[in-house]
Amino acid sequence: MAVLNKIRQRSIFLIVIIALALFSFVLADLIRNGGAISQRAENTIATINGKDIDRTEFAKKVETASRGFGAGGSNMQAMNYVWNQEVRQAVFEEQFDELGIKVGEDQVNQLLQESLANDPTFQNEAGVFDKVKMQEYVANIKATSPQAYQQWLDYEDRMSKNAKESIYLNMIKAGVGSTLKEGELAYKMENDNVSIKYVQLPFSSIPDTEVTVSDAEIQSYIDKHADQYQSEASRNIRYVLFKEEPSHEDEKEVTSKVEALLKDRVEFVEASKTNDSVKGFRNTENVEEFVNQNSSLKFDDRFKFKKDLPESAADTLYTMQIGEVYGPYKDGEYIKVSKVIAQKQLPDSAKASHILVSWEGLRTAGDLKRTKEEAKQLADSIIGVVRADKDKFSTLAAEFSADSSNKDKGGDLGYFVPGAMVPAFNDYVFENEVGDLGVVETQFGYHVITIEDQKNKQKAIKVATVAQKIEPSEKTINTIFTETTKFQIAARDKDFEEASKENELEVRPVNKIKELDENIPGIGSQRAIVQWAFNEETEVGAIKRFDIAEGYAVVQLTGKSAKGTMSVADASPTVKPILIKEKKIEKLKSKFSGSTLDEIAKNTSQTVKTASALNMKTPTISGAGTEPKVVGAAFALESGNVSDPIVGNNGVYAIEVTNSTPASGLDTYMSYAAQATKTQAGAVNSKVFNALKEAAEIEDKRAKFY
Repeated sequence: MAVLNKIRQRSIFLIVIIALALFSFVLADLIRNGGAISQRAENTIATINGKDIDRTEFAKKVETASRGFGAGGSNMQAMNYVWNQEVRQAVFEEQFDELGIKVGEDQVNQLLQESLANDPTFQNEAGVFDKVKMQEYVANIKATSPQAYQQWLDYEDRMSKNAKESIYLNMIKAGVGSTLKEGELAYKMENDNVSIKYVQLPFSSIPDTEVTVSDAEIQSYIDKHADQYQSEASRNIRYVLFKEEPSHEDEKEVTSKVEALLKDRVEFVEASKTNDSVKGFRNTENVEEFVNQNSSLKFDDRFKFKKDLPESAADTLYTMQIGEVYGPYKDGEYIKVSKVIAQKQLPDSAKASHILVSWEGLRTAGDLKRTKEEAKQLADSIIGVVRADKDKFSTLAAEFSADSSNKDKGGDLGYFVPGAMVPAFNDYVFENEVGDLGVVETQFGYHVITIEDQKNKQKAIKVATVAQKIEPSEKTINTIFTETTKFQIAARDKDFEEASKENELEVRPVNKIKELDENIPGIGSQRAIVQWAFNEETEVGAIKRFDIAEGYAVVQLTGKSAKGTMSVADASPTVKPILIKEKKIEKLKSKFSGSTLDEIAKNTSQTVKTASALNMKTPTISGAGTEPKVVGAAFALESGNVSDPIVGNNGVYAIEVTNSTPASGLDTYMSYAAQATKTQAGAVNSKVFNALKEAAEIEDKRAKFY
C-alpha cells in the first residue's frame, strides 16, 4: 500500500519520464531512417511540376500493365508505358486546372454510351444500347467483385481524362488555321515553275581525308552549340560470357542412355518380388506409348515427306523399310533413335472446299441456337443433296457455312499442304481421293468436305522417334562455375583483358549504357547489370559475376559519364562531319570564277546541266537531288543572271534561270487554305504534348526502383 501511495505522489513525474522516453524512441527512429522528409522521398518515384508520384501506386499500375503486355513484354516495357501515361496526365492536368476545364457526369455517360454501344452486355433485345443495363451491370459488379468494380471506375476515370484532353486540344486547334493568303502561297509553291541551268561542285569532289578537323575546333563548336550536345549519364562496361553448355562427355552419356532404350531389359518388380522382361524400342509393340514415356519430344502421328525429316538423317530414314531402326544420331540439341512404322503415297498439296456446320457453344456459332444433334442432321442432309447434285455445293455454302472467310466463294479453301489444317480435316483430304465427299467433326464443327484436287503423290513415311535433350550434367555445371570464379579472381588480380586472353575468352565491350536501359547486347535483358553499373558505390574497374539464362557473365565497369555537355570524343561522330562540310564549302566557293556558267564550268572542270519545271513544294533537281535552297534562290533570281555560289545539300552551285512560269491562279484559294489548316491541326496533338513535356520540371527517380 505504501508503494502505491508513493507512485500516486509521483504520478506527474512518471508521466513526464514516460513521455520523454517515447519521444526519444520516435526521434531516434526518424533519425535512423533519415527523417520524415527522407521517408517521403523514398516513397516518391518522380516529381512532375511539383506533384509527387507515389511509388506504391506507380508499382500497382506497372503490375497491371505487365499483365496486359503478356509473356512477350518485360517489366521495363510496362514501367515505361506507365511512366509515359503519368507524364502525360501530369502535364495536361496542370493545364486543365489553370483553364478550369471540367467534364460533367452527363458528358462522361455519353462517352461511355458511344464506347460501349456495340457491346452485347449493354444492349437490349433490339440490339440497342440500354443505359439501364449499364447501371445494372455496375451495381452487380460493385456488389460481387471489388476488382471488377475498380476496373470500371478506372475506365470511367480514363473517359473523363480523355474528354478533358479532347476539349483542351480542340481549343488549340480552333486557333490554328491558314488564311487565304497562305492558301495562295501553298498554291504558288506547288504550281509556279522555273527552269534553270546550273554548275554543281559536289562535296564528294573533295575527299574527307583532305580536310583536317582538330579536337580544339570540335570543342569550340560544342561550346557554341552546347544546348544541342547534352547527354544523359552513361556507363561503359565489358564482359566475358561463360555458357552452361554440355560437354562432349555429356553428349556421350546421353547417347548411351538413348542407345540402351533400343534393347530389351529385365526389371525387378517390387510388388511381386519378381523380374519382369521389358521390351526395348526396337521390339516394342506399342510404339506411341513407348515414345511418350521415354522421349523429351512427344509422339508425332503424321506422315512426312523426305523434306520434312531431320536433315542429318533424311537420306537414311527415307529409304528404310517398315520396322527398321536408325540411330542413335544427333539432331540439333537432341540425341535420337528413329523407327519407320508406316509408309504410303500422299499428295504434297491438295485443294478442297467445305461447308462448316456449327452449333451453340462453339466459337464459330455466333448467335446460332442449333444443338449438336441438329448440326449433325443438317450436315448429313447437305451431303445428301450435294451427292445428288454437286453444283449445289456453292449455294449451300453461302447459305449454311459458318466459315465467313470463304462461304461467299463456295467454301473454296484453295491449295494447302499436309499439316496446314486441323488433324481430322487434314487426314480426310490427304488420305482419300479426288472427288470424294465426306463429313468430318473438328473443334470448329461438322465439315462437309469435297476434295477437288491433289498434286504430286509421293512416298511419305511415319517415323516414331525417341529423343533425349543434350544438357549439361551437374559435373559440367560445377566445372563452369569453378572456371567462372577463377577468371573473376584472376581479372581482379591482373588486367581484365590479359586474364581473358590467357583463358581464350572473348571480351565484349558495351558503351553508352543509359540509366534506364534494360538490354545488354549479346545477353539480352539484364537490368541487374545496368543497376550495378549505375550504383554510386560501383567504381570504375569493379568486377562482378552475374547469373544469366545461358550461364554467367563476368562484367567490369570501364567508364562513367555524368549528365551534361558531351565530350569531344562523344560529340565527334556528329560534329566532325559538320566541320568537314563547312571547310569543303569554303574550298569549293573559292573555285568559282567567271561571269557566265560556261566560264565557271570551264574553270571548275564541270559541265553545265539543265533542270526543268522546278517547284518549291518538291524542290528536286534532276542529277543533283533535293535542293530546297537552290530552288528557292532560283525563284528570286532574274532570268539571264548568274547567281553567286549557293550552298546546297549536296554541293555548291551557280545557277541561271532560263524560264519562269507563274501559275495561272485561282478564283479562290479556300481549298488550299483548308488543306493547310488540316495539316497544321493534325500536328497539334503530338506537338502540344511534346511542348508541355519539354517545359515541365521533371525529377525522375525511376532508376532507383527499377
